Amino acid sequence: MDTSPLAIHVTGLQNSYGKLEVLKGVDIAVASGSIFALLGSNGAGKTTVVRILSTLLKPDGGSASVNGFDAVSQPDKVRASISLTGQFAAVDQILTGRENLIMVARLRQVKNPRQVADDLLERFGLTDAGGRRVATYSGGMRRRLDIAMSLIGDPPVIFLDEPTTGLDPEARIEVWKEIQSLAGRGTTVLLTTQYLEEAEKLADRIAILHQGTIIVSGTLADLRQLLPPVQAELVERQPTLEEIFLSIVGTKEMQR
Repeated sequence: MDTSPLAIHVTGLQNSYGKLEVLKGVDIAVASGSIFALLGSNGAGKTTVVRILSTLLKPDGGSASVNGFDAVSQPDKVRASISLTGQFAAVDQILTGRENLIMVARLRQVKNPRQVADDLLERFGLTDAGGRRVATYSGGMRRRLDIAMSLIGDPPVIFLDEPTTGLDPEARIEVWKEIQSLAGRGTTVLLTTQYLEEAEKLADRIAILHQGTIIVSGTLADLRQLLPPVQAELVERQPTLEEIFLSIVGTKEMQR
């Protein structure tokens, strides 16, 4: 049993937009220093969960804590503990990569903002491009810069809301490497994604959010146990996460 302290703890989370129930009692537990993938189709409620955890939206019911702080009653402490990277890179295209990093470092009142910027440019392989305007960057470079900006101040928890949307396969792999590096340094990462291969490659634990509830949660090995055993022919093949997802979600649709 995993006894790691929880960086994110969600119990019975509920949220509605008018008469539309988006979250119907979501439970999530994320261990510190792990990568947790929240899977779901468009409209499943993934971004709503992230907005509540990042204090941008108050839930209608349930509780949510991040880094030991309640998202509703202690929003300032939660915000000081997190960083959020959305679906589109939040970078200023007029500024250079280095200027973007320096600006954020100053806003967060970090010491030696220029040194912080230079260190992050080197860490993310952007040193040569640091003096160029971000408008000249590729999609993968912008996303790496966006993630680098989110690390300023060393937040213990990072939310990545569909961070590789719109990226080509090569750029996606670059971002995957950076996400794995974050967890390797002890940062907790909550990743929302529609890309099943992304979750399969990166996540320590996976939860599938469907029609406002978590229908399954566990390691990839746990989820594989939910499907019938493979039949060995010439080579035994384990089911992919895509096959697991479609099997589980399809079953739920048939039960409606």
